Amino acid sequence: MTGIQYITRETLEQMKAELQRLKSVERPAASRAIAEAREKGDLKENAEYDAAKEQQGLLEAKIAILDGQIANARVIDESTIDTSKVSILTKVTVINLNTKKAVTYKIVSEKEADLKAGKISITSPIGKGLLGKKVGDTAEVQAPAGVLKFKIEEISI
Repeated sequence: MTGIQYITRETLEQMKAELQRLKSVERPAASRAIAEAREKGDLKENAEYDAAKEQQGLLEAKIAILDGQIANARVIDESTIDTSKVSILTKVTVINLNTKKAVTYKIVSEKEADLKAGKISITSPIGKGLLGKKVGDTAEVQAPAGVLKFKIEEISI
């Protein structure tokens, strides 16, 4: 099972909607595909039946994983977040001391991570390196390209 994941209410609602879709749309479609394949005769040599059963297995696994994630989700109220240090759901503006460029990241759960949107996972190397730091601190992050140094400029919501 997955561990506790801290997420926003919006992400929890998206997860619940996806689970509902899988159960109410995908599951009946998988059952229909199996029934249709079964009607085509001998199951020993029925590739369509085998494929439909495999798809159903994958779907059920997906449903079980999503069910587990929802059960272990903890919703974070953004109004209670302490901005004196970097934590989940804070926006942190850092200066990359190697390139002298400023970057702003929002620290989020793995489920919400989206680098193009500036959202990095709390479990990523940069996310872990910034966690708990205060304005003025320097974070050293071990990356594949070597050690990155980030100076914390600002922490907000």
